[in-house]
Parts: sequence; structure tokens; C-alpha cells
Amino acid sequence: MLTRRKFITRSSAATAASFLLPPFSITSRLKEDYGVQLYTFRDAMLKDAKGTLEEIAKIGIKKIESARSKEGLYYGLSPKEMQTTCNTLGMQLISGHVALDEKFQNTMEQAVASGQEYVICSSMPSSGQYIDNYKAVAEQFNKAGEACKKLGLKFGYHNHEYEFETDKGQVLYDILMDETDPELVHMELDLGWVVVAGKDPLAYFKKYPGRFPLWHLKDMNMKKKESTEFGKGGLDITTMMKRRKQSGVAHIFIEQEEYASSPIKSMRHNMAFLDHMNL
Repeated sequence: MLTRRKFITRSSAATAASFLLPPFSITSRLKEDYGVQLYTFRDAMLKDAKGTLEEIAKIGIKKIESARSKEGLYYGLSPKEMQTTCNTLGMQLISGHVALDEKFQNTMEQAVASGQEYVICSSMPSSGQYIDNYKAVAEQFNKAGEACKKLGLKFGYHNHEYEFETDKGQVLYDILMDETDPELVHMELDLGWVVVAGKDPLAYFKKYPGRFPLWHLKDMNMKKKESTEFGKGGLDITTMMKRRKQSGVAHIFIEQEEYASSPIKSMRHNMAFLDHMNL
């Protein structure tokens, strides 16, 4: 299974001065309630989940997306503890990255207990870069979506770059889009992976309007093919944000895997960048 990685697309400029503001001034003009994928803070979350969530809240993050770890779905916290901690800090647990596997019933039960809205399959549940496998997976996704809906949850899928490979002239990701029920399968579009694959996220907004209620937003160092702070890489964040309505996005989660210094400093930078965009 490929791990999360990197992406690309042309970046919008923001003045260097805008990133020299005091940390707490960056929350004053935010136009969105931005979220964070906790994989960004994976090591810190494993060491001190509650303390790390406190630090995340201080920089203006309002939404949380969890990710599986060696300590479970919520970094050693119970589902209820995760919900209560986030709510106490003025944040909301919206979503979580999970596996579609033999433990999925328990995964859904934990999601219900946590009060989150989405469970997002974070990678393909079976290998095989060919059409028949993707059609079979689409059927699995529809069934998982039905199961989630019965429990008041929403099921979704987070892409990497490999889904944009082709088989017999067909883009495999498009098969997932075409073969899944939009009422049951909610796509989380990782804009970086799309561009790494040589595709244009805007083209997907146009082809499948309203199909992407969740985003992963991150910038990419094009030489190293590593994630980087906003404005330092190749993602045209301003253009993406101007077209967010067409995509149908309701929840934007920032994710960064590599850092110039530390996750918290990178996130402060990213929030300042978003705050000072001219939208």
C-alpha cells in the first residue's frame, strides 16, 4: 500500500510579510473554518493527544479529521474522550481515516460513539490496477455507504495518485466516480495527489460537480516531491479556493507530512497564508 505523499500545481504568491505576523493575529480574518488531518501531528498525538489538540486549537483550527495509528482510531483516546476533548477546545471531530476491512463494523460503532460525521477509507481495500478490480471496489464502497447510512454516518474515500493510472484507456479513479452512488459514497479529494498524477483538480470539479464534500489541502515541493508549507511549492491554492463551490466542498482539511521546522510552526504558516489570500 502506498503511503500518503506529495503533490503539485502552481502556487499563488503571498507576501513574505504576511508570514511574520504574531501567531494569534492569524485567526482574525479567516474566511473558512479550516480543519487539520491529524496525521500532520502523528508523533505528537501519540505522545500527548490532549495536549497536542490544545495546541492545534490555539492556532484557530476548528475541525478535526483523525487517522488510524498504532494506538487505535483516536491516538489512545476513547471515541467519547476524543469528542469531548475537541468540543471543550472549540473544535469539532468531523471525520476519520479508516480501513475497509474485517473490523469495519467496529470502526463504524466507534465513529458513532465519537459523534463524527464521516468515515473515510484511506486507501484501496484490494490491490489490482485494472478495471475489474475498481468496479469490484466501487461495489464494496456502495455497500459500505449503505451500512454507514443506517448508522447515521457518511462513508467516503480518500485518493492517492495511483487511482489516476489507466487501464485499457480508462482512468481508474473515474471508474470509482462513475460506479459509486453519490448518495452513499462521498469523495475526499486530495488535491496534491491529483496533481502528482498529472491531472487537474479543476477538471474533476467540472466533470463531477458537487462530488467532493471533503478536501485535503497541501502544498508540494516539486523537486523533492515532498509536502511543504503553503506558498513554497507548486499548488495554486488561490485558484482551488475560488472554485471550491463547484467542487461541493464543505470541509477543508490541511495535511502536511514534512516540515521546515515542526508541525505546529508549519500549520501557523499555513493558516496565515490562507488568512491573507485575496479571494
